[in-house]
Amino acid sequence: MRFRRVLIANRGEIALRVIATCERLGIETVLAASEADLDSVPARRADRVLRIGKAPSAQSYLDWRAVVAAAKACNADAIHPGYGFLSENAALARGCAEAGIAFIGAGEDQLNASGDKWRAREVAERAGLPVVPGAIVTTVEDARAAIARIGCPALVKAVGGGGGRGMKRIADPKDIDDVVALAIAEAEAAFGDPRVYIERFITQGRHIEVQLIGDGTNLVHAGERDCSVQRRYQKLVEETPAPGLSAGLRAKLHAAALAFGRALAYRGLGTVEFLVDADREDFFFLEMNARIQVEHPITEAVTGLDLVAEQIAIAEGLPLRLAQGDIGTNGHAIELRINAEDPAADFRPSPGRVTACVLPAGPGIRVDTHIEAGASVPPFYDSLLAKLIVHAADRAAAIDLAVSALQRFRVEGVKTNIAMHQAILQSDAFREGGVGTNWFGDFWRRTMLA
Repeated sequence: MRFRRVLIANRGEIALRVIATCERLGIETVLAASEADLDSVPARRADRVLRIGKAPSAQSYLDWRAVVAAAKACNADAIHPGYGFLSENAALARGCAEAGIAFIGAGEDQLNASGDKWRAREVAERAGLPVVPGAIVTTVEDARAAIARIGCPALVKAVGGGGGRGMKRIADPKDIDDVVALAIAEAEAAFGDPRVYIERFITQGRHIEVQLIGDGTNLVHAGERDCSVQRRYQKLVEETPAPGLSAGLRAKLHAAALAFGRALAYRGLGTVEFLVDADREDFFFLEMNARIQVEHPITEAVTGLDLVAEQIAIAEGLPLRLAQGDIGTNGHAIELRINAEDPAADFRPSPGRVTACVLPAGPGIRVDTHIEAGASVPPFYDSLLAKLIVHAADRAAAIDLAVSALQRFRVEGVKTNIAMHQAILQSDAFREGGVGTNWFGDFWRRTMLA
């Protein structure tokens, strides 16, 4: 069926991003908003707004029953969950199916398989992908035994979720009890699932993900993105194509992602994520994100695709409109996440009211944002204010364009990480390309001490 009305169960810039494509496609939009977002820019841009709960996300954006009820109340044909919140929630997918509402995302079975990080590892192994040695644990006693086999340093991850929540590093065996107990508590609080798994920590790895698009039968990739510039496992900078990969390693990553997607008969947008050692031409499967990613605009920039439109078409039941040969790449794109936080105070969130906002513009510059002068930055949600996306003929030109755009990007009233991004882009290591996931911490400590 072709959608006439879509309920958007999200907020901020991704809500606006989905609204933009729906407008182009002639689809009416209804925004499901918390009471904190009823006068937001997305609320004013949507055709209609429905209040789904109080400001805390647990009482609004994370309440799948309230989301389904809102969709039924406005006779929506489909629900678009954006990213985060309920985007990978199998209960929402099931609730949509029971209510006769299309879910613009992966199916319930696929979400169960990819959302449980240990089950996803098992799928990867069956598909022939290499995985980092690890073990699932539920107690600190299990953790001690696992680390005795795996060794230190090790990484603890929540089985039931991602986004860095519940993720801890164990550098010394004496820290096992405290770190694992904290990770279990965080995993249960964030995902309602106390299980964690422990895997070997690879110190020099790069985080590279491959974008998939599938209709359940046919599957293609839309290239890879390098997401290695991270702070505490939260991505800061993404770029495509990933710099410094040999043609052979790039092809192996694409093939491995497709093998994983085929093992799930994947339907919708998703990314398969890898830890890569480019020097050794080696990689390991990390996880799959069965949703649209924050960093999808850089893939759109180099391919010319509208990934939200492809996502909607698949949810409407149309066969995949793309063959692998249809997807080419042009130039280089970089995305910088502009957050309301204070880098000088250990990146403490900076909620408040935006008193001034000047956005850069020009050829090759795109800003996805929901803020403007007078906009409120609530304390209840992620601190992302905007995404600066630049696209140029090559990587060096893209970096220079990003530096120029940042110089014209002004947000007042709340603190931001704009200056931090300028420092990253002007560092020799980043300009050379191929930094690992552990690079930013050391770089930022040196920068703050300078």
